[in-house]
Amino acid sequence: MKIDIRALQASDRAAWEPLARGYKLFYETETSDAEYDAAWQRLLHDPRFVGLAAWRGDAMVGIVHALFHASTWADEVCYLQDLFVAEAARGSGAGAALIDAVAAASRQRGAARLFWLTHHGNTTARALYDRVAVNKGFIRYDLPL
Repeated sequence: MKIDIRALQASDRAAWEPLARGYKLFYETETSDAEYDAAWQRLLHDPRFVGLAAWRGDAMVGIVHALFHASTWADEVCYLQDLFVAEAARGSGAGAALIDAVAAASRQRGAARLFWLTHHGNTTARALYDRVAVNKGFIRYDLPL
């Protein structure tokens, strides 16, 4: 069945939240209900953020969240922050279609680059990422604040 990509709309909250929670669960990240509410509001109302959904028929099967921001070396870059496809829809092309849609939005906005991170053990996603992008070998460090 065909995958359609479209921007998240206010009426999509009930379909979006299980996928967002699945993403957070996959990465073992505790997130409060208030944080889900705040994220939803940013995705709908903050122009720096893009929230897209992959649909197969009338079922939302994937989501992507991206953040546009300035960098020292460019007026605008795009960070693809979250990408999640429901287990039953993996391998359907939904993930690649979501990345393509973020790439198109990045080009349209004149962003200098599109980048993302994933866990080294996320082999399923990395197989897709290795097909569509270049791993530059960077390692991420987090300093708790």
